[in-house]
Amino acid sequence: MDLSPGQQKAVFALIVVVLAALGYWLVIPAVTHSHGHSQAEVPPTPAGTSSPAASSPAASAAPAAPAVAGNVNIYSWLPFTQQDLTAAAAVTVRFSVDYNTFTYSESAAGYVGQMSGLITSQLATTLQAAYQTSGVANLRTSQKQVSTGTAVINSLRAFGPSSMTFVVTAAQRLVSASGTSTGSTQYAVTVTGSGTSWQVSDIELESAGDA
Repeated sequence: MDLSPGQQKAVFALIVVVLAALGYWLVIPAVTHSHGHSQAEVPPTPAGTSSPAASSPAASAAPAAPAVAGNVNIYSWLPFTQQDLTAAAAVTVRFSVDYNTFTYSESAAGYVGQMSGLITSQLATTLQAAYQTSGVANLRTSQKQVSTGTAVINSLRAFGPSSMTFVVTAAQRLVSASGTSTGSTQYAVTVTGSGTSWQVSDIELESAGDA
């Protein structure tokens, strides 16, 4: 069901409470997803801000969230279930880690391939083209860059019957011929789907959504 603007405001207020409770289980575990190969950039930050090349397997599903005071089940007011939210969040974190995990010896197809099943075909095409952009690709190769990524969800910014947009902080550790550097960037990552089947359909700088 779709909610009116007034209802969405009330729901978002309650979601803040629920996400705070879910914080440890859903967000903090900062699912580290590692790869033997490098990640392609989407493009992963060219230089200086890189992300780890290896992290742990996949994000684990978060346990059930505690009930809100008064035994109110806010999910009865929302167009998705608690299980939907957990599944969508897990895909978001795994993708965000892969997005910033790459190595200079990896092809664009290899970079995007590691995200197979996590992203839509349209986004895969966009990321592959960005990864092999000449300027970025040449710098990555000449500097022998290897990036490892980690990610954590900060908040749920928007939602609908078949989509959710999360604000994610994606961190990178970049090792190159010039040395090692670290950095992080906030992105708005949108996933589409339902139930336990979700795919990332869009990623943009978090600030772009405030413009």
